[in-house]
Amino acid sequence: MGESRSQTSTIMEMAAFDSSDAPGRATKPARRILVLFAHPSLERSEVNRPMLAAAGGLDGVTLVDLYAEYADFQIDIDREQQRLIEHDVIIFQYPLYWYSTPAILKEWQDLVLEYGFAYGSNGTALHGKIFFNALTAGGMEAAYKAEGFNHFTIRELLHPLEQMAVLCGMTYLPAFALFGARTAVEEGRVNQHVADWTQVLEALRDDRLDIDAALGLPRLNADLDAIIKES
Repeated sequence: MGESRSQTSTIMEMAAFDSSDAPGRATKPARRILVLFAHPSLERSEVNRPMLAAAGGLDGVTLVDLYAEYADFQIDIDREQQRLIEHDVIIFQYPLYWYSTPAILKEWQDLVLEYGFAYGSNGTALHGKIFFNALTAGGMEAAYKAEGFNHFTIRELLHPLEQMAVLCGMTYLPAFALFGARTAVEEGRVNQHVADWTQVLEALRDDRLDIDAALGLPRLNADLDAIIKES
C-alpha cells in the first residue's frame, strides 16, 4: 500500500530542515540546494518517492512538497521568494505530464517569479544560481527524438523552462531524467537511479560537479563519471 499524502507531508516537513547549520556538521555546504517537488498522486509513485527519501537525508538539501504545502493552490509568494534567495541550486522534481510539469509548478512560476524579483532591469535575485529539472517519463528514451513517438527530445520539450532559467539569469543544466518509469521497478533500475541522484546532489552541494562538462550532456545523468570530481 502506498503512503498517504499526509504521511509523505510529515516526511517532507522533516526533510525541509536545513541540516547544514545543525550541530555536528564541521562546515557549511558550498551550495545550498532547494528541491521543489510536485506530484499530484504521490501514493502511486514508484520512483519519485525513493528519490525524495534519499534527498531528505542529505545535509544542505531543502525539500518542499508543493502539493502538500499548497493543497488549495494559495502559494505564499513571499515565502517562496525567500526560499529562492537562500539557496544556490533550484531543482524542479516531478513526473512528466503531457510533456510538461504538473499544474502546481506552473502556478508557482506564474506567481513567484515576479517582474522586479526574478527578471527585469532590477530583477536580479536569481542571477548566478543553477537550475535543472529532475523528472521521470513513462516512455523510453528512444521515443523522445525527431523520429520517435513523441517527435521531440526532452531538452526540446523543456525549452520553456530553459528560457525561464535564462531570463532569470540562472545557469540551466540538462535534466536528470529516468525514462521508462512505468517499468523501472520490474526491470530493477530504481536503486541505481536513486544512487545516481544522491551522487549528483552531493556533488553539486560540495562543488564537485563540473558545470561546463555537464552543459554538453543530453541529460545530467548520462555520464556521471565525466562530470563528478573525486571527493
